[in-house]
Amino acid sequence: MLVTKMRMLSRNATFNSHGQDSSYFLGWQEYEKNPYHEVHNTNGIIQMGLAENQLCFDLLESWLAKNPDAAAFKKNGESIFAELALFQDYHGLPAFKKALVDFMAEIRGNKVTFDPNHLVLTAGATSANEALIFCLADPGEAVLIPTPYYPGFDRDLKWRTGVEIVPIHCTSSNGFQITEPALQEAYQEAEKRNLRVKGVLVTNPSNPLGTTMTRNELNLLLSFVEDKGIHLISDEIYSGTAFSSASFISVMEVLKDRKCDENSEVWQRVHVVYSLSKDLGLPGFRVGAIYSNNDMVVAAATKMSSFGLVSSQTQHLLSAMLSDKKLTKNYIAENQKRLKQRQKKLVSGLQKAGISCLKGNAGLFCWVDMSHLLRSNTFEAEMELWKKIVYEVRLNISPGSSCHCMEPGWFRVCFANLSEETLDLAMQRLKAFVGEYYNVPDVTGRSQSSQLSHSRRRSLTKWVFRLSFDDRSPIPGR
Repeated sequence: MLVTKMRMLSRNATFNSHGQDSSYFLGWQEYEKNPYHEVHNTNGIIQMGLAENQLCFDLLESWLAKNPDAAAFKKNGESIFAELALFQDYHGLPAFKKALVDFMAEIRGNKVTFDPNHLVLTAGATSANEALIFCLADPGEAVLIPTPYYPGFDRDLKWRTGVEIVPIHCTSSNGFQITEPALQEAYQEAEKRNLRVKGVLVTNPSNPLGTTMTRNELNLLLSFVEDKGIHLISDEIYSGTAFSSASFISVMEVLKDRKCDENSEVWQRVHVVYSLSKDLGLPGFRVGAIYSNNDMVVAAATKMSSFGLVSSQTQHLLSAMLSDKKLTKNYIAENQKRLKQRQKKLVSGLQKAGISCLKGNAGLFCWVDMSHLLRSNTFEAEMELWKKIVYEVRLNISPGSSCHCMEPGWFRVCFANLSEETLDLAMQRLKAFVGEYYNVPDVTGRSQSSQLSHSRRRSLTKWVFRLSFDDRSPIPGR
């Protein structure tokens, strides 16, 4: 009966390529069954697998209270409800597109500017990334992505497009930076699989690493795509989460510094994805964008955007908000300050539990090294530890294997979606677990503390080097 029903549906409906069975999504499902609440369910699972920015809602709510006309769909005191309620062209409201590109430039320290005519609005970054893949590649072709990467890309980029992802394997030996050999190896792997490579996609700042890409890495990528005659997609939805504006370098800035002609091929093959989900903490508003200097890509993506438009009401409200330069200047600075403080609090709590992480300078999460807690250096041991953390410690975090990390024992831990009190509780639970874990007998009856102590000391004393700028500084990690 089930087989008959499946035959009546499309391949997309029946083929298991969505990625919903990833541990990344399974952790969410377990959280939803038993969510922590500070009053009603204090023993529930604390959500630390959700990259949401909830630290500056007070700034936005204060602005809304002072500017009631924006949310009431009024302009100069007069209602524009009917105007916004009627059909809108899918190119988007000009006032909003202008406000959005100005905000993008402001986040980047006004080192680069953006032309609203090259901007395509989409219903979030998920829609933007998929639309770009539809524009750049055909089914059976491939894009290269450095590991570890956001688990949702397996869904966003592959499920409906039929495009394959080939990983660029990065390691902790250099802080997971992209290297020339890693790029070439990924390209050669695609060729071995008879996959035509159409582009490279990177997230900058990185999800899940919580680090910004260096100028050297960006120059390396631009040289690589220029040499191969392929595209570069830079997903910059976390650009406003960098702890200082100077620590984030957009690929558009590097293009400008290379003095690339705007009609050159490489200029036409670089595309930026942006969203207000992370920087402003508005994932529910579903506001994303594609920025491209390629007129054909802009035209095609604009047509595709009709399948996922941003509502006129949302555009009107955010146009008024982002046009207030006093608000945006204060918000950007305060957001960076609060994120840095909250990240520091998480790192401190982890250190008290004997756990280190890659030094981050952006994002809503830390890339945490728990390899010293593994029974063995395997992904099976990583999943065993992850299950203990979810079911016993009652924290939902994302295992590195769900991000395609090639080294067992790394986890993404989010910090901006919960209160300080809840973060403190999460660290208390984790510290208690680690203390107990070292005294639990293993299968031979011996205490794990004697077996793991050497690995633990090694993990806490090794240094990882990661560039925040063009100079290097020692970073405690794996």
